[in-house]
Formats: sequence, C-alpha cells, structure tokens
Amino acid sequence: MIAAETIDLSKRFKKHRQKGFLTLKSKLIHGMFHRTNSREYFWALKDVSLKFKKGEMVGIIGRNGSGKTTLLKLLADIIKPTNGRVKLNGKVSALIELGAGFHPEISGRENVFINGVILGLTRNQVKERFNEIVHFAGLKDFIDHPVRTYSSGMYVRLGFAIAINVDPGILLIDEILSVGDEAFSHKCIEKINDFKRKGKTIILVTHDLGSVERLCDRAIWLDHGKLMAEGMPRRIIDQYRSEISLEEEANLALQHEQVQTGIEETQSIETLTGNIDFAKAHREEVPSNRWGSREAEITSIQFFDKDNNAKHVFETGEPLTIEIGYRTNSKIENPVFGIGLYLQNGTCCYGTNTNIEGIEIKEINNSGFIYLKIDSINLIEGKYYLDVAIHKVDGYPYDYHTRCYSFVVRSTIKDIGIYRPSHNWFFNDKIEYQKRSNHYNS
Repeated sequence: MIAAETIDLSKRFKKHRQKGFLTLKSKLIHGMFHRTNSREYFWALKDVSLKFKKGEMVGIIGRNGSGKTTLLKLLADIIKPTNGRVKLNGKVSALIELGAGFHPEISGRENVFINGVILGLTRNQVKERFNEIVHFAGLKDFIDHPVRTYSSGMYVRLGFAIAINVDPGILLIDEILSVGDEAFSHKCIEKINDFKRKGKTIILVTHDLGSVERLCDRAIWLDHGKLMAEGMPRRIIDQYRSEISLEEEANLALQHEQVQTGIEETQSIETLTGNIDFAKAHREEVPSNRWGSREAEITSIQFFDKDNNAKHVFETGEPLTIEIGYRTNSKIENPVFGIGLYLQNGTCCYGTNTNIEGIEIKEINNSGFIYLKIDSINLIEGKYYLDVAIHKVDGYPYDYHTRCYSFVVRSTIKDIGIYRPSHNWFFNDKIEYQKRSNHYNS
C-alpha cells in the first residue's frame, strides 16, 4: 500500500539579491527610480516522482541545498508546489522546525496544549497524553516555566515529544537525530523503532549516512533538486560517497596544481639554518611554507594508489605511495629525505626520514624521484597535510615544504583518535554477536 506519493513535483523560489532598505525614505526613492520587472528564480525541486510504501523507513540524503527539506515541507503541506502533486494516505506529523510555533512568554504547559491542537489533536486528547509528553521531554520540573527560559535542547525535546504524540501514519523527520544530548538521541531512536514496529511510514532527512544505513529500508539521493538515485541504502550511499569523492579529488588536485605551479615559479631563496624538527616547525611562526638553501630542491609531490593512479582521496586501510621529485645544481653527498603527516590543527601524526631509518644515501645529482610506500593508511577519516624536506644529516635544510600538500582519508567507520591500528574483537562461546558489513575490515 502506498502511504505517500509525489508526481512530477517541483518547487520554485525567487532569488533575493537586493539588500534590505535601511529607511522608509530609501524604500520610496528606490521604488520611484529603480522599478524593474526582472525576476530571477531557482528550482529547489524539479520533476521529482517518488512512492513511499506503508510501513517502510526511507532516508533522503544529499548535500546542503539539494532539496531535501523542501521535499519534506511539500509532503507536510507547509509549502505548496509550483508544479506537480502530492498524494497522502494517512495523517502526517512533521519534525522539521521543532518548537517553531512556541510562544516564548507563556509556559511549557500552555504551549503543549496550543501546539497539540495546531497539530490536529483535540484538547481532551492533549490532556490524556500530557503526562507522556512531559515525561518524554524530561521537563517535569520546568513545564510551568516560560518557554523563553528554556535552553535550545529543552525546546527541541518538547517539540519532538508533542509531534510524536499526534500518532501519525506518516512521520517526517529533518535532522532531529543529530539534535539534543546523547540520552535524548537514544530516546529518539527507540521511539522511531517503535513507530517502525507499528507499521508507520517514516521519511528521514539527514547527513548522518550511518543512521540511514542502520535504520532505513530504502535511500533516496537528491542533488540540486533532482532525483539522482533510489534503492538499497548501502548502494545509494556508495554512489553518493563516490560522487563526493570525485568532487573532493578534483578540488584537491586543483589546489595541488596551484601549489606546484607556485613552487616552480618562485625565485626567492629563503635560508634558515639549524636542526629541522617537524613538530617544532608547526609550533613556531615561520616566514613562509617553504625555506632552505635550494642546493637541492623538491620539484614535485604526487600521491598514488595501489594501481599507480594519481589521486588525493583515499579509504582507510588503502595503500598510499608518495612520489618526491627532486633536482640539484651540483652533486649533494649524504642527503636525507624526510616526511611528516599532520592533522589540520597542526597535530603531528607521524614523522620519519631516511636517516632515522638507517638508510644512507651516498649522493644525488641532477634530477630524479624517490618513493615512500605506505602499505596501509591506518588513519581515521579527515584531511591531512604532508611536510616534505631534503636536508643534511645534521639538519641543515636544502629545501623544506610545510603544509603545501594535502590528501583526504574517508572511512565508513567513525572511530576517534589519530590512527586506526589493525585489530580484531574476540568473544567467548557464551556471547552471541553478529557483525555489520563495512567497507574496511581491520
């Protein structure tokens, strides 16, 4: 049975480019001398046709501005479509802008009754469910206080508690799972699971892809107001992540090219002497992100995957090869090559060089490449910067590049820390368990 359906659904909004008027006078003058009939519009949603089955939970994903919230508002009849139709089979409750209708000067108790009636309940129904609403919101000690004294979290909890007690057939949720404290988030998940058991239709908009994969039966991907794909959550999430990775790759490649061009064109030589300390270089202010005598120079940096493809976005656990191009004006004896990996905040994740690892390079001359192969990037998800240097054994710098090059690590596992050591969990025979599939197996 179909609980909700959209047919060629489209929504157009007017673009607002003009800044607001400061005075009535400026408004009148502008109206007299700057009249124009030209208007610009943009399509927040364009020709989207979808069916939502009774009892299923559907996750809607996509970047900011893709039309996700617009779709929910159209389903909830908060806004009207420009074109197309919405067909509903059941009462709708929308958790979109929780508490938006609360009056700040009256108590939480009074707001519960007013909002309950607005959402379709009778006063007697609100009275019957009042204690349950207050208990779920955890506001027993504050329910008679003016709402203006509530924190944002209390606001959200009360709004959610009212909305779910409307007993809808179709529940629309916009990012509510990421709002509130940990305990409240767990209560939200429990309530959603309870709705699923009762055969309610749930449509969830969220940026939390893990929640979509865990909770939803189906996923829908919107981009710039258009339907890109729909189907099994894992497959749709993979497609979405691939698209995001391609864009990140293109942006990082462009940044990398700009850095490389700047290095090739630079003519000035900045010389700093003394020992090189990777961590110290990030703590202290330095005149630029490149220094050294330039007797030997770093000419290029490239990142490669296991198939020798140049790229800048990697998965946790994937092999990474760093290619360092160099050139010299004359023979350099006993050079040392070093690298450092840093988080965006400057935290050093790892640093090493050929001297530390007992590798003695007799000499380098003219130009060439050296390679550092990392068998597995056991880093958590995030953006990382690479420092690269050529120097003498005593630390005298020939060429030092700091925070010039970056790459991104993506992971389906949202662990914390700096790196992900290879590991496995083991259990005795008395403990039953199952493991969800992940892209990365430790």
